[in-house]
Amino acid sequence: MRGNLAAIVLMLAGSFMLLTNLGLIDISLRELLRTWWPIILIAVGIGLFLTPERHKK
Repeated sequence: MRGNLAAIVLMLAGSFMLLTNLGLIDISLRELLRTWWPIILIAVGIGLFLTPERHKK
């Protein structure tokens, strides 16, 4: 799950940057992060909570 989540995040970030460079969307990444930074902490916490622990024997 962790590898899939990283891949999805990279694809979304790349898509966002491409659309911004092409002029299809006009959103500042700085303003977006300034407003929504707490959701990043929540998403990381949920990801850590849902990731199964590997028990070493």
